[in-house]
Amino acid sequence: MSVSSDVAVRDLADLVRGGDVVVLSGAGLSTESGIPDYRGETGATARTYTPMTYQTFVKDDIARRRYWARSHLGWGFMRDAEPNSGHRAVAEFERLGFVRGVITQNVDALHEKAGSTNVIDLHGRLDRVICLSCGRTEPRVDVHERLHAANQSWEAEVLAINPDGDVELAETALDGFVVVECVACGGMLKPDVVYFGENVPRERVEAAYAMTDRAALVLVLGSSLTVFSGRRFVQRAAQDGKLIVIVNEGQTRCDDLAYLKVDAPLGRTLGAVAAELAE
Repeated sequence: MSVSSDVAVRDLADLVRGGDVVVLSGAGLSTESGIPDYRGETGATARTYTPMTYQTFVKDDIARRRYWARSHLGWGFMRDAEPNSGHRAVAEFERLGFVRGVITQNVDALHEKAGSTNVIDLHGRLDRVICLSCGRTEPRVDVHERLHAANQSWEAEVLAINPDGDVELAETALDGFVVVECVACGGMLKPDVVYFGENVPRERVEAAYAMTDRAALVLVLGSSLTVFSGRRFVQRAAQDGKLIVIVNEGQTRCDDLAYLKVDAPLGRTLGAVAAELAE
């Protein structure tokens, strides 16, 4: 059922108060932190934006250099993004003992910044970098510093910010940009996130299924559930007879499975729910 926002706050608070809640969050939860999504009115699909695929990244030297140049300029924006009232509300739900964990499709680590402790970063995190040769990971800040040192004379104008943490640049702006390699083996570096065409690590998927299986309610926040990567957990929970609650601006692929669907701004709605639960 769909309800008005005033009624929704009370209904959401009652449902969350029942406990054993698992949150599944998507890009719509982070838009109020200034991070664009893919499908909203201001999302990337509203303009010509093609996200990087894994196959292109590993096989095309020019595309990889283009990505790292764009990502290098976008990293500061992502690094400095702050949790909004929606992220803080989810952390408060966990602190109060109602939420057992979070499965997020986002790569911005804003749930962790807000104070959530039991988080499965389904698609990885932009604040880590992995070597595709030796598997070594390192903090993004270290790679950022090496890129800065290797490109001190390079400058470019940012045309737009993308959901993946990179930015739009003119093709001519790529001239002279230098990509750095793994300090351990000289291998190819990649942000530790799941690209299009790449599979989510099996152990991560199994952990997310296990978290969902132990829940009584799956609370979907800010996801259209268009991508199967996240939608599968909702479908399995529904098959198992668990309650599905969705808070999202706009339709989702699982509206027909929802016990309660709230079409409203997430920060304001979740903040009001957190205030009611704290009383």
